Amino acid sequence: MNYQHNPKLTPIAKALRKNMTKQERHLWYDFLKGYQVRFLRQKVIDDYIVDFYCSQAELVIELDGSQHYSESGTLKDRIRTERLEKRNLTVLRIPNNEVDKNFNGVCEYIDLYVKETLNKRK
Repeated sequence: MNYQHNPKLTPIAKALRKNMTKQERHLWYDFLKGYQVRFLRQKVIDDYIVDFYCSQAELVIELDGSQHYSESGTLKDRIRTERLEKRNLTVLRIPNNEVDKNFNGVCEYIDLYVKETLNKRK
């Protein structure tokens, strides 16, 4: 993947890894950390820190809390998603309440997306 790394964001990304939300911890430790395809957490891409990133599947997973559903939050997310998509990345936005209420479904959704994407590239 060809992207710019903003080194000023690296310390922030490290701090975010240490202070993940409850939903981020759950998804990371109970699914993505041991997943068959490598994921990174709090990855710096251009001027953003994405929640989870899989280079093989060119995938970004963003867990969205309530602040993402305000007018300004929705606009910022749309701009962020468009910029990441220009890097040929797919952004899956998953509401935090889905992680809380339907964890297995979230994992199946991610698994299906990754497997379908990798199968298309064979």
